[in-house]
Amino acid sequence: MTAATADEDPTVEVVVLDGDDRHVLAVERGRTLRDALLDADHSPYTSLTSRLNCGGRGACATCGVRVRDGPGPDHWHDRLAARFGYPRLSCQVTVDRPMTVELVDKRVWGGREPNADPDPDGPRSGSR
Repeated sequence: MTAATADEDPTVEVVVLDGDDRHVLAVERGRTLRDALLDADHSPYTSLTSRLNCGGRGACATCGVRVRDGPGPDHWHDRLAARFGYPRLSCQVTVDRPMTVELVDKRVWGGREPNADPDPDGPRSGSR
C-alpha cells in the first residue's frame, strides 16, 4: 500500500440539494451515487420509477440528478447530454471525490415525492 492510499479517507462528502433542503452525506469511496442516495433515503426516483427502473444498469434514464459541483462526465454521451442540459444518471456516477448534486423533479415520470411512501403498507419509495 502506498502512502497516498494509506492516508486517503475511505469516505467522500456528497452534498445533496433537494428543493430548499441541503443534506451532507459521507459516502464510501467507489460506490455509485444512485446506491448512496437510496441508502440515505434521498431517492432519485419518483413513486412510479422507484418500482419501474433498470436497477442501476444505465438503461432506463430514471435516476437522473444534476451534478452542480464535482467530476465532469467520463463518457462522450454524458458530455453531450450535459451540453444540452440533461441530468446525469446517478447509477453511472462513481463517488470518488467530493461533489454537490441536485435531485431533479421528474416531469415525464411524475413529480418526486421526497421521503413519501406511495403505498403505506409497502416498502419505502426508492428501496432496492
